[in-house]
Amino acid sequence: MSLYQRLKTDLQRGRFAPGRVLKQSELAELYDVSRIPVRDAVQKLKSEGWLTDHGKRGVAVPLFDALEVEDLYLMRMRLEALLLELAVPHLNREILGRAEDILDRMERDPQMTAAEIGALNWQFHASLYQAAGRPTLFATVEQLHRQCERYIGYQSRSLDYQATSQREHYEILAALRHGNPDKAEKILQEHIAAAGRALVQHLS
Repeated sequence: MSLYQRLKTDLQRGRFAPGRVLKQSELAELYDVSRIPVRDAVQKLKSEGWLTDHGKRGVAVPLFDALEVEDLYLMRMRLEALLLELAVPHLNREILGRAEDILDRMERDPQMTAAEIGALNWQFHASLYQAAGRPTLFATVEQLHRQCERYIGYQSRSLDYQATSQREHYEILAALRHGNPDKAEKILQEHIAAAGRALVQHLS
């Protein structure tokens, strides 16, 4: 596992509390690596919103921000519904079957970590959206998901939201299988909006 992934996993697990300041020298010693991989991992995590600059050589773990959550979920609602709409004409049994396999993996392991939940959540959505063949729009949505990752695991565990999320994922698949894309898009939008509202309310 790369240092980037190790550090990201530790952030998701809450090893470093929101607001904590970290020095690159401290991280190098903690993970027993040189400064170069630390610098590279930190830069990547900063670009994804997992860390922010603090002072000249330090970084900080961002606090959970209700306004950021609201912005992210509002953008996701609109862009993901559009991407699903564009994907629908290209969806087939094989694609829907792969999406269901991802959900089934999540069902089989109730002890999944926040990192695993976040990764599989994106894999499920991506398996549908890739069919649209819209790389620019897909890349934008993927970046939004990366920014949401640190909230998704927290929400699934701390707010006990995973069962609700899974039920809605299966409802989206059922609507697509029954040839009702409008219903699938509506469920998707409400799926994102309801999760966003719940987390914003909690953080506020």
